[in-house]
Amino acid sequence: MKKKIIIGFVSFLTLACITLYVTSRPKLELDGSYSPSKLAIMLGTVSKTDYEAISYEKYQGKKSKILVIFTEQKNLEMKNGKMFSTGNHPVEALLPMLHLKNAGFDFEIVTPTGKPVVFEMWAFPQKDEAVKAIYDEFKSSFESPKKLAEFTDTSIIDAASYAAVFVPGGHGAMIDIPEDKNVAKVLNWAHQNDVFTISLCHGPGSFLTTTLDGQKFIYAGYRMAVFPDAVDEMTPMIGYLPGHMILGVSERLKSFGANIVNTEGDETVCVDRKLITGASPLASNELGKLAANTLFKELH
Repeated sequence: MKKKIIIGFVSFLTLACITLYVTSRPKLELDGSYSPSKLAIMLGTVSKTDYEAISYEKYQGKKSKILVIFTEQKNLEMKNGKMFSTGNHPVEALLPMLHLKNAGFDFEIVTPTGKPVVFEMWAFPQKDEAVKAIYDEFKSSFESPKKLAEFTDTSIIDAASYAAVFVPGGHGAMIDIPEDKNVAKVLNWAHQNDVFTISLCHGPGSFLTTTLDGQKFIYAGYRMAVFPDAVDEMTPMIGYLPGHMILGVSERLKSFGANIVNTEGDETVCVDRKLITGASPLASNELGKLAANTLFKELH
């Protein structure tokens, strides 16, 4: 009897280990990159968000535009040489946009060279009608965005029309954005002209552009919420990332003098002067509310 119990227990453990191994393996895509495993999708994404449809008093002033800087890159290389299939996280982009739109603000969608916006569609909340609606509303702009370089050449002097610059997160924001000198120009322009900057999760990697060519970090001493490198280090265990990242974001920001207010990838949001930040996808709804209310209060 004991022998049968032991054999049964060993068989159960073996099956559990095999199941865990299979479900925690990143999914190989047609282009050779890897999207998150079934286990990571189950643990790290949602089919319906916590979006709150709030009726804001609508802003009706002149500073109604928000420049949204998206990535146009899909594959982020890991230390092991594998590529992570990424882009901008749809929840991190679209929930703040929902709140800001409801508060009366408009969007100017750009990517570095005008190529289509890349989203992590494996993270898209398919049962969330509000998110699907705003995605559909701006789909043509996502597919044919403006060039960031054109903004820096023609619109950057027009601070009177802009309320904020928004850099959504997603690991894709770590591919091209942190080395883009036009992003640096925009962030410095916003900083110098009292235009708000909004970002969350890995989006604050864009702040590193302000240190290019040996320039002083313009957010030194600022409090901000950012996705922790320590959490990124753990995610390969469940197959979210297909390997460890070559460079993180939170520790680099710290090294330049940023004060990171969170230690987890949670709902933390933060305002410091004209900088509004959030820690992770879980902060998307709270960041949207905070940004909408802050912008209206400051600009009304």
